Amino acid sequence: MLNTSAYLVRIGYTGSLGPTADTLRALHRAHMLTVPFENLDIGLGRTIPCDAEAAVRKIVERRRGGFCYELNSAFAALLQALGFPVTLLSARVSREDGSASPEFDHLTLRVDLDEPWLADVGFGDSFLEPLRLQTGVEQTDCRRRFHLRREGDCLQMEMADLTGGTWKREYLFTLTPRTLEEFAAMCHYHQTSPESPFTRRRICSRATEGGRITLADRTLIVTREGKKEESPLNSEEEWRSALQKHFALTL
Repeated sequence: MLNTSAYLVRIGYTGSLGPTADTLRALHRAHMLTVPFENLDIGLGRTIPCDAEAAVRKIVERRRGGFCYELNSAFAALLQALGFPVTLLSARVSREDGSASPEFDHLTLRVDLDEPWLADVGFGDSFLEPLRLQTGVEQTDCRRRFHLRREGDCLQMEMADLTGGTWKREYLFTLTPRTLEEFAAMCHYHQTSPESPFTRRRICSRATEGGRITLADRTLIVTREGKKEESPLNSEEEWRSALQKHFALTL
């Protein structure tokens, strides 16, 4: 059984627990600001099971982060324990050439309240608060604009800067309900295939109130108010020190 109190302490959340849109927004934001998107177990040769209970233990007890299969399955478990109706959805991520990755490449969430919402705490640098699952409506957070556009049987989640610019498709998805087991093959692929971006470099990243902080291999990237600063880390010791300083994470 999920220890909701321990999970809420992990994400620093002390607000209302009623299954409302306001609570969903606040929980989503708290999760994004505290639990990093990271793939560090892959580089350490540790198997990541496609299992919500294991993900919760990793995030709550070991105070780690994870990638989408971990972060969103754990967040779904928390929401369900609090009385939110949650559906797992499969998303296909946009590639540089405009094509889309295979089915089950990304796990995202539908939350049904008075209206449906798209929740996603596992896509890295994305929306801080859930989006209304509604097409043709521009939605914003403090950093970017988002909208959902229908493309045949799919919905596309697109993002653009607050200052304008073109819309960029981040991923596309259908509303077909999925089970976590259906994501297991792609979860294994991303840990083992040399074609996976997660086997090519170490990443640890989380949102901040003013932007984002990221460790990408041996580069520390701090973004504040749209301005990016990059600092090289010259040794493994410096990398581990930065991991502890900025993410309170020790391997």
